[in-house]
Amino acid sequence: MTDTPTSADLLPIGQIARRAGVPVSTVRYYESIGLLPAVRSAGNTRYFPRHVLRRIAFIQVSVRYGVTLGEVAALLATLPSDHPPTRADWARISASWAEHLARQQAILARMQEELTGCIGCGCLSQTRCAVVNSRDRLGDDGPGPRRVLGDAALETVEP
Repeated sequence: MTDTPTSADLLPIGQIARRAGVPVSTVRYYESIGLLPAVRSAGNTRYFPRHVLRRIAFIQVSVRYGVTLGEVAALLATLPSDHPPTRADWARISASWAEHLARQQAILARMQEELTGCIGCGCLSQTRCAVVNSRDRLGDDGPGPRRVLGDAALETVEP
């Protein structure tokens, strides 16, 4: 942290966990992956600035609505760690959330459109279903559900 907070600004991990309504292990985990800033005492005790309560609430809401911890980390990395975010900081985050939600809505709409025919008719046709791949005929084209994802499936496969 750039400014040394006073002891009144720092809370022990147990108090942070209680006030946030999460287990202590969750607070430790969030700290370990860089989502929460902490200060260590000479005895290696964790203390957290009280503004991490907002970060924890943000993390919980984000995850509840399908934002991955990786995406949350990217958003939180743009916020100051040494003081509470400003209204402008949260407005910027909110705008990026709107973009994320729009992408998710488009993905879900496409999924519904592509799967409605197959699931809706109940045929599960081996020859025309977008999901079923009889005898792995599409395996030569690459991994994953080729008819549904097309080339997008190749982008998600690690080398």
